[in-house]
Amino acid sequence: MSARRDVALVMAEHALGERYACRLLEIDRSTYRYEPRPDRNAELREALLLLARQKPRYGYRRLWALLVRQGWEVDVKRVHRLYKAEGLMVRRLKRKRLSRTVAANPRLGRPNQEWAMDFVSDALATGRALRTFTLIDSYTKESLAIEVNTGISSRQVTRVLERVIEQRGVPGSIRCDNGPEFTSLYFVEWCKEHGITVLHIQPGKPVQNGHVESFNGRFRDECLNSNWFVNLADARRKIEAWRKEYNYVPYCPTSLCA
Repeated sequence: MSARRDVALVMAEHALGERYACRLLEIDRSTYRYEPRPDRNAELREALLLLARQKPRYGYRRLWALLVRQGWEVDVKRVHRLYKAEGLMVRRLKRKRLSRTVAANPRLGRPNQEWAMDFVSDALATGRALRTFTLIDSYTKESLAIEVNTGISSRQVTRVLERVIEQRGVPGSIRCDNGPEFTSLYFVEWCKEHGITVLHIQPGKPVQNGHVESFNGRFRDECLNSNWFVNLADARRKIEAWRKEYNYVPYCPTSLCA
């Protein structure tokens, strides 16, 4: 637009033709005559920006999945181009990678073969501690349950497991760390009664429970760090809503990416 304005100004002031004005300003005539095309992505760009403001920690694939759910017939590559052009890339902390020997995990081939569980801590607006118990299926990566309370004992852990077992059946094994809730005599005996193998990872090696650690990272990034919990009821409501959305809109939906 600046080039067109300059050429037009020279033509008007000196009564020159288009050719001579462009030559004087060293501007190609095609540049002067160029008419910008209307932005065919205007509506899509606006919808993408709206979703990105609502879900600031979502990557382009999850935003694309939400657009498809809204009825947009758009390719993921097109969304990716707009995502980059608008500078919506999620910034992640780069961590130093250490060379270490990782214990081999069993090959997973079906749902309910192995569940993984852990705890994540946060706080309410009042400053009171908030504790969440996360449980996932290591094969499907589905969030089976997130129990929210100010404190969670081993008996509460088993109650959550019993509730999920009623819906999905008994898992072959459960992978967890060596926290007191997971090493208590009550919990160990409960698992024996239900025929569940408990896989305790080595102390100080959370990488051996990588599936749930990855889930917890996303849970903290997208939910805990993005919400203000007024009280316990508010925390339970918002966390359960996030869990359902996480299960419904995976990172790269198989049905959409096929």
